[in-house]
Amino acid sequence: MPHQPHVPGHGKDALRIFLIRHGQTEWSQSGRHTGRSEIPLTAAGEQMARALAPTLAQVAFSHVLTSPRQRARDTCALAGLGALAQVEPDLAEWDYGDDEGRRSVEILAERPGWNIWTDGCLGGESPAQVSARADRPVQRLRTLSGNVAVFGHGHFGRALAVRWVGLPLTAGASLLLDPATVSMLGIDSAHGAIPVIERWNAPV
Repeated sequence: MPHQPHVPGHGKDALRIFLIRHGQTEWSQSGRHTGRSEIPLTAAGEQMARALAPTLAQVAFSHVLTSPRQRARDTCALAGLGALAQVEPDLAEWDYGDDEGRRSVEILAERPGWNIWTDGCLGGESPAQVSARADRPVQRLRTLSGNVAVFGHGHFGRALAVRWVGLPLTAGASLLLDPATVSMLGIDSAHGAIPVIERWNAPV
């Protein structure tokens, strides 16, 4: 990962969130929506997770939070932070309901114009439900200090980021989040304690 730039107002106890998506799975590689399904990391995904360890080892984390899904917990462990991890149920991926395991192209063939950020999933979570769920860890994170690692997922990671900076959930459509990348959320205390996205979708 590139050298971390200085951010005005960041003291040693200032809050900085390292948002980490889990490594590759067979379903993430093929574009299949993976919510509740426990799809394991591929061999490449495990290698991706291990590659995070040298970078994360340089950071003193005050808290490590992970989604309850196995792919996120395994990524956390392989990245060297499993012993510090606390499972946070609200970090689970979007519940795709009847669209679980399906690709977007398949859904669009049946429901032209479908957009998960505005339409949600049949039998699963609506955008309003995901937005409300993202707001809960956002509020919890704002009570913490220091460096916080958050291991999670693609769609929900994007939801968490846009709600962190106070944007509507639909703004998540404009972000991409690849497997085993590190993004950073923080507070710009030099300009009125504004929540910011410091870095996005950065590979190690």
